[in-house]
Parts: sequence; structure tokens; C-alpha cells
Amino acid sequence: MNHTFLGLALLCALPSEAALAGDGKVAIRYALTLAGLPVGSAAININVSDGGAYKIIASAKIGGVLSLVSDGKGSATAVGKLGANQPISTGYALNSVSADKQQTVRMAISGGTVTESEINPELTLRPDRIPVTDADKRGVIDPVSALVIPVGGKGDILDHSACERTLPIFDGAQRFDIKLHYSRLEKVKVKGGYAGPALVCTARYVPIAGHRPAREQTKFMAANTDIELWLAPVSGTRVLAPWHIVIGTQVGRLVVDATRFAQEGSGSELAATAN
Repeated sequence: MNHTFLGLALLCALPSEAALAGDGKVAIRYALTLAGLPVGSAAININVSDGGAYKIIASAKIGGVLSLVSDGKGSATAVGKLGANQPISTGYALNSVSADKQQTVRMAISGGTVTESEINPELTLRPDRIPVTDADKRGVIDPVSALVIPVGGKGDILDHSACERTLPIFDGAQRFDIKLHYSRLEKVKVKGGYAGPALVCTARYVPIAGHRPAREQTKFMAANTDIELWLAPVSGTRVLAPWHIVIGTQVGRLVVDATRFAQEGSGSELAATAN
């Protein structure tokens, strides 16, 4: 599992702090399937304070039928404060481990600009890799902060306008946009958790820097129209969180599906650890 896994598999902008008043906590656990076969699990724990500060802890584990050819796990943490148009990330850390490699990413961000960034081990130099410039590190959010989607105003939190946004993401190696657009509403339900409508957004991956344009995987993802993000509300806030994610891949559909959506006060445990 590479260092972008959590950001891409759990992808998911943002109005005023006043619109987000109220504490909110939610712990979500997910089952991952590829072409209908189980391949792992993931979890996120989102904590939004009354002042708009947030902390997100995410984890994922790949195994299942893929354990014969690939196995790995990773965890990431992001902190920041919800701003006028998107999360204002202040820190991001990721640690991923596979059978043959361990990788860590650390970033410090101030006012949307990456001030410090470290990847260990460093990426292999490739002549076809698009260089990441200082300009590419401005006006960005980390991939885990992109999981929270606040909605401004006092209207319907599931209004289709919540989907109409672009997430400018830097993961420590690549700068890319995720462009969201409204698709539809769906009814969702999970045992012991949220039941109600979910906002469905289509998503497109737009590589900007740090990628290798000639790679088949890059070309496939840039042309991929089979990506959806389903969003459900976090109780006590005007924040949406991922309920269901679909990503078309070259070997079948990757589906990230909530098996628990435990909100504060539901009586469910709020620990976010992928099992």
C-alpha cells in the first residue's frame, strides 16, 4: 500500500466557522471490496469542536483475497480548523507498512501553504515525473482533511450545492485536484447508526504535479468516470462525512462501504481502528 492510499481510497471545502457551530464526533468503520471480493477494512474518527477545530484519525488494512499478492496497513492523522472555503490544515502525518516497505509522511501547513514536508524513504528519482514546485504547495489541504465536507448557511445540509467543489490536495508527493459534482440522493442505513438520506457526488481525479503522466495507472485514473462519494451528516454539526465510496480500477470496482457510523451520544464506541 503506497503513501497515497488513504487519501485516494477515502477521499473526500468549506464555509464559515459560524455555520459549523457545535461539537460533533463520529467514528466510521468500512469494509473494502474489490470486484466484489473482500480486500480489507478502514476506519476514520472525526472530532469537530465548537470553535471549528478538527482532528481526524484514519486507518486502513489491506489483506483478504489480496494477501496472496499484496498486504499492508497504514494510519494517518490530520489537524486543523474549518475555514471560509475549505479546511485549513495545520498538520498531517501518515505511516504505511507493506511486506517489503515502510513509508512515513510528515507535513506542516500554515494558511494553506506547506511549510515543511518530509517523506522517508524519499521517492525514487524518475525523469518522467512532473516536478512539484513551491507554487504547487500553496492553497492546498492534506488528503485526510479532505474527508470532512462542511456545508454553510442554514438550509438543507444535503443540498446538491455541497457537491459542487474542488478539493486541492497535496499528499507529500503529489499535487492533485478532486473535482466533485452533484449526482443524486440515496437512502442509507447501518445497524446501530445513521439512517437517512446521503448526498451522492461524482468525482474526477486531476493530476497536477508529482505524477508520471505516461504511466498506465495515471492515465486510467485521469480518464476515470467511475468514481462516487456518498456523504452523510455528522450529528451536531453542518459537516458531511464519507459513507460509501466507489472507485473504478483496472481490475474491478473498489468499494468502501460503511459498516458502522457511530455518532456521539449513540452509545457506540468511538475508537477508529481498522480491524
